[in-house]
Amino acid sequence: MIRLFHAYFPTRTVLLTLSEAILLIAAFLLAVLAAAGTTTNASIFLLYENGIGRIAFIVIVVLVMIYYFDLYSSMVLSNTREVFTRLVGVMGCTFLALALFYFAFPDVKLNGKVLWFGLLASSIALPAWRSVFFMLNRSPRFAERALILGDGPLAGLLSYEIGHRPELGVRVAGAVVHDISIDGVRTVDSGDMTAFAKRNGIRRVILTAAERRGTLPLAELLDLKADGVEILDGGEYYESITGKLSLDSLRLGWLLFSPGFRVGGLLRFYKRSASIVFAGLALVILSPVLAIVALAIRLDSKGPVIFRQSRVGERGRVFMMYKFRTMYAECENGKHDPAAHGDSRITRVGAWLRPPRLDELPQLVNILKGDMAFVGPRPFVPDQEEHYAARIPFYRQRWLIKPGATGWAQINRGYNATLDDNKEKLAYDLFYIKNISAGLDLFIMLSTAKILLLGRGGR
Repeated sequence: MIRLFHAYFPTRTVLLTLSEAILLIAAFLLAVLAAAGTTTNASIFLLYENGIGRIAFIVIVVLVMIYYFDLYSSMVLSNTREVFTRLVGVMGCTFLALALFYFAFPDVKLNGKVLWFGLLASSIALPAWRSVFFMLNRSPRFAERALILGDGPLAGLLSYEIGHRPELGVRVAGAVVHDISIDGVRTVDSGDMTAFAKRNGIRRVILTAAERRGTLPLAELLDLKADGVEILDGGEYYESITGKLSLDSLRLGWLLFSPGFRVGGLLRFYKRSASIVFAGLALVILSPVLAIVALAIRLDSKGPVIFRQSRVGERGRVFMMYKFRTMYAECENGKHDPAAHGDSRITRVGAWLRPPRLDELPQLVNILKGDMAFVGPRPFVPDQEEHYAARIPFYRQRWLIKPGATGWAQINRGYNATLDDNKEKLAYDLFYIKNISAGLDLFIMLSTAKILLLGRGGR
């Protein structure tokens, strides 16, 4: 795994991104050479007519479109037909984006011959390379073999995650377990662990034992490590491949002594100053939109324009959160039933506001006041929070920082309604609190923009 923005990305996915960037650059360099006729003319265009910058812009546009079409997502990477369907959408949206940009800035566009030839070459090269990538990605020959050691709850979870994530480049070859069995994985006797590892080319051993004191075969593990085998902590590895913590194996001691779970003064200053600056600017820039939405709500149905509701914030402090009202006033009966698709309580204007999250815009006032930040755990009403805190271990830890308008759990988990949903959401919230940083905030904001543009998840 490669760590960027304090988040983890599969090495193969990062290499796929870099290789596609190289392919795109090569396609347009070939187009320049074909149009120029000679290397001298091509060099003049690239070095003295900002050809390099023009090509770089197109490459960035294509890569952004690939990202926004989720073509680096593990769910899509495993579906060949879906990949090729979305690549068609990528090229179509690239045409549209370039047409709009070149209309606004005609001096920076590539000439038609270079542009069309480059895009044509890219349209052939990208699917061809993706086909090769699929073949290599799925081949057991190119996968590192791993051995799971321990009967803890992580053993089955890790085996499942690794088995469904071919882009990780890892295959579980066996498991040293006693009290459990893992579907599709060979059980290895503890006395045969070293010999099995050497016979099967094991490159990493993942420790998943719930209790390790006095139970681990330390001598054997040290011998394997001396032979170049990587020894990994199961909890940390699970965190790196899933982007969440395993609540079933979480221990208080781990929370106390693990790196992270600490928000220093400089980071707090950054988050607060960024909240003031960007929330203030957003309120000024979006004031016409706010006024139009407020007028539409007033004309559409009776009741207040702004919906106010108590929410639990940092350190458990209750504050009043603001949203545009999207339900009929008579439906606000004090209950907190989650909205469903086609919910009859939602007004006509509300049905338009909720998918792009325009009803959340008044939370800019909460951010400016300091009740919330742009990024953080999603706040709930007090009785819901107490309900979950009484039933989900470590739930109160999500109150360590200010809640956010968006967050790591929101972009990874989406809508949450049940107890199990919120337990899963907490696993993502704790990952964010452990790894909180400016880089992770930036990544979350970019991912949120993608969700909003595609209208996903709203109800």
